Amino acid sequence: MLIDEIQKHIDEIKGLQMAQYKDMAAEAELFRIKYLGKKGIINDLFEQFKTMPNDQKKSLGQALNTLKNTAMSKVEEFRSYVEEHQDEAAATDLTMPANFAPVGSRHVLSVVMNEIVDIFSRIGFTVAESVEVEDDWHLFSALNFPPDHPARDMQDTFFVEKEEGRQDVALRTHTSSVQVRVMENNRPPIRIIAPGRVFRNEAISARAHCIFHQVEALYVDRKVTFADLKQTLIYFAKEMFGEQTQIRLRPSYFPFTEPSAEMDISCNICGGKGCNICKGTGWLEILGCGMVDPNVLKACGIDPNEYTGFALGMGVERMAMLKYQIRDLRLYFENDLRFLRQFDAIV
Repeated sequence: MLIDEIQKHIDEIKGLQMAQYKDMAAEAELFRIKYLGKKGIINDLFEQFKTMPNDQKKSLGQALNTLKNTAMSKVEEFRSYVEEHQDEAAATDLTMPANFAPVGSRHVLSVVMNEIVDIFSRIGFTVAESVEVEDDWHLFSALNFPPDHPARDMQDTFFVEKEEGRQDVALRTHTSSVQVRVMENNRPPIRIIAPGRVFRNEAISARAHCIFHQVEALYVDRKVTFADLKQTLIYFAKEMFGEQTQIRLRPSYFPFTEPSAEMDISCNICGGKGCNICKGTGWLEILGCGMVDPNVLKACGIDPNEYTGFALGMGVERMAMLKYQIRDLRLYFENDLRFLRQFDAIV
């Protein structure tokens, strides 16, 4: 029946939403022509209305007027919607490449630490990790620190538990504690590298921080000599800083190694000629090293008469400063995007 057809069109119009169309202006005009044009649906229905019996014309006329008013209201609604969104549509160029969300990157410290680990892994070193809260035995005693050593003092160490008659517990001050745990639980040959975060009670400045990262390496086996250590250091320096890099070893002291040395590399900024980075010397200090003290081997249950070994350790922040010429340690921990985005291209 005609009355049913009219009601069907009314329901259809009420259900239309402009947001479902991509070209809103074109769709609004097509809708107007479809229903209100000279050859539109409403004119066609009015022509049919003229042929209907008189007793039906009242209800049909009311329905047609409702349909016409509904269509005209929808046209106005569409026009208002188009006007509100035409500026936004005009600003969108669909031919432009997609604007992908920015991708994050690794922190520069993670990049440098991973590079160090990768270099040592090529010559047989495996990664070893352990806890960041350690007891006195693994932090100091097993590493040949005397009871009155300054490192045990509160000015250098963050103690978690420090009570008379009980073993002290502290945030680890070096990753050497990982070496102790590995030697206690494994028999030689041992060849490990221990990357991790460490803590020391120091004032924060451009060149010092209370939190920093270390990478230490340990090699224990029969007939390990200082010559093995030196060749390992030469290999690492050239892989990390370039084939032209030279090294020098200076005598030093560490409780857990004997003999001990500090290693310098030729300044990669000035090529060894002297600059403000190397303070005019042409050399930059990067790590400490030495032969594992027999007392340390003995404390860990390894016979020092049968086995020898070497150990070395370096600060990751220091390595990153040298490699990327970063002058302030505090930048590593401030989460400043202006600093971090400089390393987006590094993987």
